[in-house]
Amino acid sequence: MEILILLVFIFGYLAITLEHSIRIDKLIPALLMMALAWALVAFGIDGFENWFDSHNSKLFSIVGMEHEAKLHLMETTLLHHFGKTCEILIFLVGAMTIVEIIDHFDGFSSIKRFIKTKKKRTLLWIVCILGFVLSAIIDNLTATIVLITILRKLIGDREMRIWYAGLIIIAANAGGAWSPIGDVTTTMLWMNGKVTSMHLIEFLILPSFVCMFLPTLIASFMKPFKGNFEAPESPDNENKRGPLMLYLGLGMIVFVPIFKTLTHLPPYVGMMLSLSIVALVAELISARQFSMTNIEDAEAKKKEAHSGHHSSPTFGALSKIEMPSILFFLGILMTVAALESLGMIFTFGQDVQASMSNDLFVMLIGAGSAVIDNVPLVAASMGMFDMNAVNDAGELLYSTDSRVWHFIAYAAGTGGSMLIIGSAAGVVAMGMEKISFFWYLKNIAWLALLGYLAGAGIFLLLE
Repeated sequence: MEILILLVFIFGYLAITLEHSIRIDKLIPALLMMALAWALVAFGIDGFENWFDSHNSKLFSIVGMEHEAKLHLMETTLLHHFGKTCEILIFLVGAMTIVEIIDHFDGFSSIKRFIKTKKKRTLLWIVCILGFVLSAIIDNLTATIVLITILRKLIGDREMRIWYAGLIIIAANAGGAWSPIGDVTTTMLWMNGKVTSMHLIEFLILPSFVCMFLPTLIASFMKPFKGNFEAPESPDNENKRGPLMLYLGLGMIVFVPIFKTLTHLPPYVGMMLSLSIVALVAELISARQFSMTNIEDAEAKKKEAHSGHHSSPTFGALSKIEMPSILFFLGILMTVAALESLGMIFTFGQDVQASMSNDLFVMLIGAGSAVIDNVPLVAASMGMFDMNAVNDAGELLYSTDSRVWHFIAYAAGTGGSMLIIGSAAGVVAMGMEKISFFWYLKNIAWLALLGYLAGAGIFLLLE
């Protein structure tokens, strides 16, 4: 049965990787393999010999247990993993909604006012630094969308614009790696207690900066970034409330790690607090009130609800968030949880660690994330290490803020830049600007590789 479950994962993941070729959204195979994997676990529960306790990171035998006891163990494990996964997903929903509320007020357009240059090289540095900083706050995917949208208002020539888009992908992925809210993988590591926000920033900001800086420096001497550009005419109809919502929204997202540090509550609680404050201000600015409970007449309730959904910035933002991405993460993380529960990931991790060093293994994870989505790679890696392992001094090797977790955050976050399909930022840029896979491979991939290796070298030197 273990082999059958593994085949479900392999074929499901193959379908996800070939999404653009087979024209089936990756959401579908992700949810399908999740349901099939857990169904096979349920059907074969009496035939399994081992079970993995994710609480204590221990593999134990279930031979001899009663059928009902095994079912109870499976249900408890499923609930545990579902709860941990939902913490991440609710966190992402909150962050996405805040970003959409900012966009509702055209807040990101105010960034364009700070770009006064007409030099291509200067513009390259501006957008890359903006990508590095913004992705650490609003995540690399959203930062890429925002910056490419701004670029369209500055550069009319698509052939010129795709060069900037390629460097934005590198900068956004590098910026997302050093922030607990900058990338799904770093958020996963942070919310699962593998890293803390301050130490993640402390250990990764310099390697991530080098990963962005070196490709940008080399590119700034390349032919596409020499000379000046002419910005197309654009109407000046900026929303007066845009800057307020931009600063409020970004500030409340940054507040989330501070809230976790102060209260020790899970990050999604802080994100819900931030979302409620941003949504409240947005509703007040919109000069309207909407109540979901205190409506006496049923018909009036229907009409007001319909009206509210139509004009409320909060409901408008909720209707635009990437629910397919949220469900995709649900499918992927819960499938990996099924493999982990059977001890397959833990056993594989022990075999790998016996054959190579952790540093080489993590470097391979980074390279693999360029081909395979980094979310399942990081989810799997969190179950590969023996959390009870100690060094000669009796210290835990893989405790919170262990160097291996920081290195995984860096490698998985930045390694995806080496191929345009290797990160969410790359895929969205590919769709927005119709960048071909082979154009990126020829012109940008080598810059991303140099940045990835340079940043990894800095990390290892500092450690």
